[in-house]
Amino acid sequence: MKLILLCHLIFALSGCHYNNNNALAFTMKMTSDGHSSSTATSNYKTSRLPTPSRIKETQNWKEAAEMSQQFTASKTKQKKKVAIIGGGLSGLACAKYLSDAGHEAIVYEARDVLGGKVSAWQDKDGDWIETGLHIFFGAYPNMMNLFEELNIEERLQWKEHQMTFAMQELPGKFTSFKFPPNVPAPFNMAWAILTNTEMLTLEEKIRMVPGLAPMLIEGQSFIDKQDELSVAEFMQKYGMPKRINEEIFIAMGKALDFTDPDKLSMSVILTAMNRFINEADGSQTAFIDGNQPDRLCQPMVEHITARGGQVLTGKPISSIEVNPNDNSVKHLILADGSIVEADMYVSAMPVDIVKRLIPKPWSTIPYFRQLSELEGIPVINLQIWFDTKLTSTDGLCFSRSPLLSVYADMSTCCEEYASETASMLELVFAPATEAVGADRNWIASSDEEIIEAALIELQRLFPTEIGPNAPDGGAQVTKSTVVRTPRSVYATTPGRNKFRPSQESPISNFVMAGDFAAQKYLGSMEGAVLSGKIAAAVISDKANGKSTNGPREVHSSIRNNNGEGIEPVGVRGNYPIAFGGGQQEIGPNPSHP
Repeated sequence: MKLILLCHLIFALSGCHYNNNNALAFTMKMTSDGHSSSTATSNYKTSRLPTPSRIKETQNWKEAAEMSQQFTASKTKQKKKVAIIGGGLSGLACAKYLSDAGHEAIVYEARDVLGGKVSAWQDKDGDWIETGLHIFFGAYPNMMNLFEELNIEERLQWKEHQMTFAMQELPGKFTSFKFPPNVPAPFNMAWAILTNTEMLTLEEKIRMVPGLAPMLIEGQSFIDKQDELSVAEFMQKYGMPKRINEEIFIAMGKALDFTDPDKLSMSVILTAMNRFINEADGSQTAFIDGNQPDRLCQPMVEHITARGGQVLTGKPISSIEVNPNDNSVKHLILADGSIVEADMYVSAMPVDIVKRLIPKPWSTIPYFRQLSELEGIPVINLQIWFDTKLTSTDGLCFSRSPLLSVYADMSTCCEEYASETASMLELVFAPATEAVGADRNWIASSDEEIIEAALIELQRLFPTEIGPNAPDGGAQVTKSTVVRTPRSVYATTPGRNKFRPSQESPISNFVMAGDFAAQKYLGSMEGAVLSGKIAAAVISDKANGKSTNGPREVHSSIRNNNGEGIEPVGVRGNYPIAFGGGQQEIGPNPSHP
């Protein structure tokens, strides 16, 4: 039915020529002396729209809320002491929900800062340096429920419902797909796409339908089947024009998994589009109003400790020791030699770190051997401070640059970083190595080379404000930081989904969390929270004597190949990158946690 109505809408709008030149939150005017000025809609103060009401009406929201309620509603028959390795969002979420269910959750974080991939720290100037630019979507039901449960919904700064793209062929120009309010899904997205005439022609939009129609009809089952195809292969299969890739999919691929589309599974693009098409406010975005360790992680810590749990930092794990009779976890050994004993153990570490700690007796088990098919993807996060205020949109922007994925002017978007006189751009530099589509190994390049390359790209985005063609030399950089994460979220190359492990493992007292573990939101903040939540549910159900689904079946390519036992190499070093985190300086002695 949705497909039929969408087709009617396409033809109804076929003669529509909507001019979207005023896509940004400002209009540029040239003064008599050639300088640019701006008429801003928000006088440079950070905006804070109400929480979109329709996100709480979706089926995904209701399912997430029901899952949360099960933790508080069920009476724990047997209280468990649970050791959780990793204090990122997945580990903290797992601890939060275990605490809700009446268990004693203890989080062991290797670093002196919480958050994992959303961690941040203050430098000597007092500025917050972030591991990445993190955006919250309306289609994040478990994350949105978490904010509500922690009573911190007001910390989300919702922005206008639009997706803004730089125009590659028109330096300094931007265009937006604007979603009309009070129009139900999927018609609001159809309207947003069809009324934007600056990126795709009507013919190109119509030629997208054969590839997207099965997604609307079959849903997740169709999406999962496309995991074996790259974006390029999917487009060729369904006859999509190359310009759709150039105009849309390249930007989406780099934003979702920091890689070029020819190396990206089409299931990633379809997963995002499916949420955005089927949920009216699914693609609406929000920024958290400050640094995530304080504004999100700390409320989780307070929630956990108020219920008898603990969150410990500076506690790296040296090894996982197992019982010889049944391979269950005997205890953990910390780097300082101390022993951690618990009833249940949860790994909430990045997949690359998990692989370094798998005990030898486990290394022959197919469940753990499949992890060799997964690895983190490299990414670089930049923060650049300028001596003047740039005329930038109040929200996320897809730069459509060969080097830059997405960016935001945090002085406009985020309350803690707000400034009326100077901009601070936060940018995702991706792809970062040749393996994922870059022209060189940027991860190994110097800070100066990376910032110089980024500024050249910014000259295209802000030609009248940055660079040699700007009046009076343009805006000057006052400070910049480079944070490298050589192994970030798991790389969603074609065919990886079948190797993602379930949260429940074949080891009776060991559970796997982390965004790489099986759940439908891939490598995202939502995926991390959901994975930790599922891990908590496995433990809670076992404690209450309920039946569980058991471990997910391992793919035959792994199951049918016997492997020899491998000694764990362990984590070498005591610095952020060694633990899968982001790091400013290169080398083992960074100036931050």
